[in-house]
Amino acid sequence: MTELVLAKSRYALEWMEEKQLFHPGRLLLLALLIMLVSSAELRPIILGAIKDAYLAVTVFVGATLAIFYLIERSFGLDLGRKMASAGYWQSPIAAFLGALPGCGGAIIVVTQYTKGYISFGSVVAVLIATMGDAAFLLLAREPVTGAIVLSAGLVIGSIAGWFVDWFHGSEFLRADPKKNDNNSALPLCLEEMTPEQQAKLGDKRPAIYRLFENLWVLMIIPSTIIGLALAFLVDVDSWFGPLANYEPTLWIGAAGGLFCLFLWAINSHDQGHVGQDLADINGKTSMKRRVVSDTNFVTTWVVFGFLAYELAVHFMGAGIEQLFVTWAPLVPLVAILIGFIPGCGPQIVVTTLYLNGVVPLAGLVGNAIANDGDALFPAIALAPKAAFLATIYSSVPAFIVAYAIYFLM
Repeated sequence: MTELVLAKSRYALEWMEEKQLFHPGRLLLLALLIMLVSSAELRPIILGAIKDAYLAVTVFVGATLAIFYLIERSFGLDLGRKMASAGYWQSPIAAFLGALPGCGGAIIVVTQYTKGYISFGSVVAVLIATMGDAAFLLLAREPVTGAIVLSAGLVIGSIAGWFVDWFHGSEFLRADPKKNDNNSALPLCLEEMTPEQQAKLGDKRPAIYRLFENLWVLMIIPSTIIGLALAFLVDVDSWFGPLANYEPTLWIGAAGGLFCLFLWAINSHDQGHVGQDLADINGKTSMKRRVVSDTNFVTTWVVFGFLAYELAVHFMGAGIEQLFVTWAPLVPLVAILIGFIPGCGPQIVVTTLYLNGVVPLAGLVGNAIANDGDALFPAIALAPKAAFLATIYSSVPAFIVAYAIYFLM
């Protein structure tokens, strides 16, 4: 009987894992719906946070992603294959790829490292330079700050990579290409795949998903116009004449944000592929699918960050502001420690809190240097020792730079 219960339990857990029932997007959407239905007190706070996330962040992130992916497709930013013969320039090239918004460039570098083509110092360089998907959010809201932070990461990453290779030697922890040739990760970009592999990755989702994506695009185009108007402090509600008293901007933003959360929650086909190429129904790269999927991912974590702050203010009152003032010296440290968490979600929350004036610039920069985005996942899987040591090394400049900025400013 005990064995039967254990077997059924394992089956249930495997089924839940396969269906991703505990995915953050689904849990967040469920929690929001419960609070919206059950609490009249929290309803305006939740709707306001979702509206702000959609009209002040999502629309600009979507536009930034579309522009970036269009440039990526037009010019082909696949520089990983040339790094093996780059010599002294390996670290700057790795840092440059890491500084590109998103995680694609960093994943390319880590993949090349696991094949034995580049040095350990280049891995340190790319992990320091990358800001992951949080870069899209920062560039969309504060492009000048975003450019400065990414440029600083590129410079610091290049110097750190050179130092590590000088200190340890370029052969330190270098992977064995013969060992990894037959046991490496699958290609992470469609351009690296054979036609047969691309065909297998064709869009096998039900047609309703593509219909939802088209509806998403139709919604975000006018929403971007509204978002731009709000950014210039225009009273958008007045555009709707007699309907202005019903706060149409609030409902448009809330509906758009909830739709993004809904798509991210149900679209398990794209979970775990943020920042990577996604195939359309013919097995070709679908820029629209990438933009929709990645924007919805960012939106989910931005909503989480906005709500965490707004609900904390609601329940604690002005106490939360005093809390951050009292513990201000520890905020950069906490932001750096959050940067050690693999993935981009927690890092987006830190960037969101910075944009809301909660986390100082020192915390943002410390987190940007310390965080490794989604690139850490393949590193942990294929080279765990190098991943751990590179993360430790990236923490050194993160602490130095973050607290230098904190005390100077």
